[in-house]
Amino acid sequence: MEASAVEARGRISPQDQGIWKDDHIAFLARIAAFVRQQSAVAAIQLAHAGRKASTRRPWDGPGLVPLDIGGWQPVAPSALPFQPGDPAPAELSRAEIAGLAEAFAAAARRALAAGFQVVELHFAHGYLVHEFLSPLSNRRADEYGGSFDNRIRFALETARAVRAVWPDSLPLLVRISASDWVEGGWDIGESVELARRLHPLGVDLIDCSSGGLAPQQKIPLGPGYQVPFAARIRQEAEVPTAAVGMINTPQQADEIVRTGKADLVLLAREFLRDPYFPLHAAKALGEAVQPPVQYGRAF
Repeated sequence: MEASAVEARGRISPQDQGIWKDDHIAFLARIAAFVRQQSAVAAIQLAHAGRKASTRRPWDGPGLVPLDIGGWQPVAPSALPFQPGDPAPAELSRAEIAGLAEAFAAAARRALAAGFQVVELHFAHGYLVHEFLSPLSNRRADEYGGSFDNRIRFALETARAVRAVWPDSLPLLVRISASDWVEGGWDIGESVELARRLHPLGVDLIDCSSGGLAPQQKIPLGPGYQVPFAARIRQEAEVPTAAVGMINTPQQADEIVRTGKADLVLLAREFLRDPYFPLHAAKALGEAVQPPVQYGRAF
């Protein structure tokens, strides 16, 4: 399930999905139940957009949504906008920070009640938790800013709060941006250490993406360009990892897992391009599949 906001002001756009109130549970439960009926596992990503909230949907054009047509005041660790010239977000108070960690935990409780079996915490792509991690967006002078230990404090508190309500028997994943791709920003060395700190708190796997925090990022795009992040975190932090980003063929995905660069490969855009990618991959890799009965004639 897509990134689901843990509070209303944590939506990226006004149309984004949320899981910040109990009224959402019944509708999400219908989806989770349908997934289980197909012998699959329902997972959900919990998120807060931070300073990147209240923005237009991509097909509606760029920019923030004005307050008078349904927008709202974004919040962030520091009053620094994502885009130069945009209104500054409101800086979070210590009390609000504590409340947000609990908001993630409350969302996890709702996800469990709805029947989801995997939760992923979205700490990447320039959204709220990533904004705390990076010195480019976090200029706080209290215990949540400055040093590495201070900048990761909210991430650790959030993971700890969620694991306290999420059953030990069910997986808890965390998605991070392993690098800001900006000099002086969050980097892979810090990501290794964060992963090392998250694992003892009950985080089972680190989903290794990158970027999204700063418009001036310089990303060397290419097939599997983020796989080295997953490989390094897996080796140095001794934490299971997932590789993502421009992984487009069955052979490429299989090689990543088979050679120990990551424990999982997570695909999104390739599934949008080809909804039957798993079946095509199974055929390409010589694996037998049991098709849905309605599709039997195609096999």
